[in-house]
Amino acid sequence: MRNPSRRDMLRGLGAALALPWMESLAPFARAAGASPAEAGKPPVRMCCWYVPNGVHLPAWFPDHAGALVDLPPTLEPLAFARDHLSTFHGLIHNTALTNGDDEGCGHGQGAASFLTGAQAAKSQDAVRVDVSVDQLYARHVGGATRFPSLELGCESPRSGNAFGYSGAYKTHISWRTPTSPAPYELNPKVVFDRLFTKGTNSLTQATVADRDFYRKSLIDYVRDDADRVRRAVSTNDRRKLDQYLTGVREVERRIQQAATAADLPGDFARPAGVPEDFDEHLRLMCDLMVLAFQTDTTRASTFMVTKEASDRNYPWLGFTDGHHETSHHGNDPEKNRKLRAIDRYHVSILAYMVEKMAAVEEADGSTLLDNSMVLYGSGIADGDRHDHVNLPVLLVGKGGGAIRAGRHHKLRAETPMANVLLTMLQQAGLPIDQFGDSTGTIPGLAV
Repeated sequence: MRNPSRRDMLRGLGAALALPWMESLAPFARAAGASPAEAGKPPVRMCCWYVPNGVHLPAWFPDHAGALVDLPPTLEPLAFARDHLSTFHGLIHNTALTNGDDEGCGHGQGAASFLTGAQAAKSQDAVRVDVSVDQLYARHVGGATRFPSLELGCESPRSGNAFGYSGAYKTHISWRTPTSPAPYELNPKVVFDRLFTKGTNSLTQATVADRDFYRKSLIDYVRDDADRVRRAVSTNDRRKLDQYLTGVREVERRIQQAATAADLPGDFARPAGVPEDFDEHLRLMCDLMVLAFQTDTTRASTFMVTKEASDRNYPWLGFTDGHHETSHHGNDPEKNRKLRAIDRYHVSILAYMVEKMAAVEEADGSTLLDNSMVLYGSGIADGDRHDHVNLPVLLVGKGGGAIRAGRHHKLRAETPMANVLLTMLQQAGLPIDQFGDSTGTIPGLAV
């Protein structure tokens, strides 16, 4: 039987199930032409999350600079990953400020500048900002993966113009070019089929349709190939493979359940695969990002939890006030309590994904979390003021050993957030010394 290789498995598993990194594959990958570094060292993954409307700042920042010991209430869900966590105090996006525009739209400008470090052009039609950090990284490494990048979101991207600015600024954080935002996909079923089917030919389409009709699992289509792989790899890698296939089946099952649960009476179309339960929607998207990274299907991803200025409510937290409405707190204690609950909930969803990443073992014994950089934050600091000073931003992961994590960085006031983005790009291997309005890198963040 032909020996497996990393590349053969990417091409040969029936319906295009990519494989996780396994130590058994390194010799075959080298034989197929990969360098020792490529064959043995897991790649760095970059993931950027966005939450809208700012946060309740007093519950966000750690008290002391240096080693992270006690986390503030909002960040407590990440306590288990403290050694992989980097937090920052003093960041600003100068490019999100009105800068002479008396009718600046704090929401659109904050989101547009978040990953670009650039000023959004005031126009309702001809949008212009700059290429975002995720897309620069995708250009650098995307040729090695099936998809250069993956853009996800959990809320409709429709949004009206405001104060002379296009609504596109409020609904996009990823920009492929200064005038071309990268739209996100919000249907988990579409994302799953995109990740785990090969191409868009009629055979692939028939396979997906057949799977939907008979409720068959993707695993059923690749069982023979999976058995072949099991026979060719080590005992430890067999465990990894079984864990991975179980994870794929679990995500597939939940997507199928979401589609079934979404049946509506009358003439309403079924939202195929988008859960009615928003919490489940968020978690499915997290699982899909982890699978995409685990299999090296992509190395760059963005996740817009909800669009900027979203007024989504979270009744399972015990209240139905909209997020945007709550963010305009006016220092009302009750509104601030609810805002803290929303903030902590969002961080708990991040923690859900981080925990999954920490459980994925890579070929060299490190974890997926060790080899990732997960940026999380908002382009607005205090939602009541629509300001962009002292932004709530954190970073999880060690970037393959290039990030010195486990610390709170108390920075000089009004340090450009683009300095964080520049540091990430440099530590991910990009030979650049400027990004957006950066003035340098973050002291002590790089190893």
